[in-house]
Amino acid sequence: MSVDERAPAVAGTVAPPVLAPRQSPGPAKAVVVVAPLALSIALGLWGIRRKNTMWGDEAVTCQLAHRDLSRIWLTAQHVDLVHALYYAVMHEVFALFGGGLLTLRLPSVLAMSVAASGVGLLGLRLAGPRAGLLAGLVFALLPQVQKYAQEGRSYAMVCALVTWATYALVAGVPHRARWRWAVYGSTMLLACLLHEFAVLALVAHGVTLVVSRAPRPVLRAWSAAAACVVAGLLPLAIRSAGQSGQLSWIDGPVRLPRFLATAVVGVACALAPLGTRGPVRLSALAVPMVVLPGLLLLIASLVKPVFVDRYVLYSSTGIALLLGAWMDRFLRRQRSFRYVWIAAVVVLAVLVPTSVSLRTPQSRSNDVTAIGAAIRTEGRPGDGLLYLSDQYRAWTAADPVDTRFLTDLALTQDPVSSNTLAGVELPAQDIAARMLEFDRIIAVRDPAGAHAPTNPREEAKTSTLRRHFRAYGTSQVSGARVTVYVRDHDPSPRPDLDPATRERTVGR
Repeated sequence: MSVDERAPAVAGTVAPPVLAPRQSPGPAKAVVVVAPLALSIALGLWGIRRKNTMWGDEAVTCQLAHRDLSRIWLTAQHVDLVHALYYAVMHEVFALFGGGLLTLRLPSVLAMSVAASGVGLLGLRLAGPRAGLLAGLVFALLPQVQKYAQEGRSYAMVCALVTWATYALVAGVPHRARWRWAVYGSTMLLACLLHEFAVLALVAHGVTLVVSRAPRPVLRAWSAAAACVVAGLLPLAIRSAGQSGQLSWIDGPVRLPRFLATAVVGVACALAPLGTRGPVRLSALAVPMVVLPGLLLLIASLVKPVFVDRYVLYSSTGIALLLGAWMDRFLRRQRSFRYVWIAAVVVLAVLVPTSVSLRTPQSRSNDVTAIGAAIRTEGRPGDGLLYLSDQYRAWTAADPVDTRFLTDLALTQDPVSSNTLAGVELPAQDIAARMLEFDRIIAVRDPAGAHAPTNPREEAKTSTLRRHFRAYGTSQVSGARVTVYVRDHDPSPRPDLDPATRERTVGR
């Protein structure tokens, strides 16, 4: 056999085997993005109106966002400076789409959906397609995520921005391109300007890089970006520190057990080997995000109570990543899917009732729609209207129709013209004198057992009612009581503002 004849055979023996073409990651990535996005939108639209009810903070959003930008800025000098940017954003949204209830809440639905897709991409990058998909779906299903996806407040937007800033951080570690760190820094700064406590995520990111033993160039780039964020936030933080009295309603940690349980579950999940090897490990990213922001708020609460779980809602991204990666690991180790189905049934049995309850008016601490309806029902044209806490004036301003036939007895300058939330009230003696000009007064006050504010104006209101009026009937509503008082011409002093023998409760 000639050399030429043997050549094909030799070549055939050493040629590498033909490999099957690798599947493109595009479809998996698309599913990881689209599925959590779609689920979050569906859950956000489900029962979004909450039976056409609104809670107090949403009423403030509605009131301020309807003012022009100059008045929003002037009002923010007195109160709610920390939310000024959000009110400006919602002002533009209302200008484009109207100021209805759907317009108030749809931006939060969309923002949380964008956050869900970001969580999916983070999981994909750190642990693979299935872990990313599961993490995104878990995030959309978390009760606190479902709740704040349907609220006209800034928390969903902050959560979305922090999530995508976190993705920019993870993407920037291996590439080290300056523009990636510019994107990271600008996204984090925008999140912090929407709510100052987003800066705590910056601390979590720094711990992640240290634990991951990031190279010095990466640490320098992050430090520069973090310094820019802090510098951009500092003027707002200094100015808003003078409005810290707005947090006086916090007398202790709000929903602390939920935070502690989430932290324990997150740390437990992190004990298992999760994710893939890379410059940033999933546990190193997720655990600081779950634990540190809430922990730092708790430490700050030793000086002044500031812990409210929604202030660090973005921590939900961390627990979703940990649960998604843990579920992915569990599925890879299981040959039978029987336990998977059992677990799915148990989770649904817990989530469905919770999800349904979140879409009821009772799921919020107050219902300004019910307060307004009670005022409209109990009041008669020409009656006096008295707020025994001026916060209720800010709440009922969301729908002026409820109070248009009543006379606000304490008000001397309305909220819009005074660039305030609750307006400017008369001096105490003038309020008392004006009250005596009316035979019927509709009083809006705190729920039974709540701590009533004490100042000369409030004392004048309550003492005048006690001495010269008697309670005719009370409507108990979520977050307040609406009581009808009629003039009592008996001059003898009355020992109590609301004697049980003289007050009838009107059920709502």
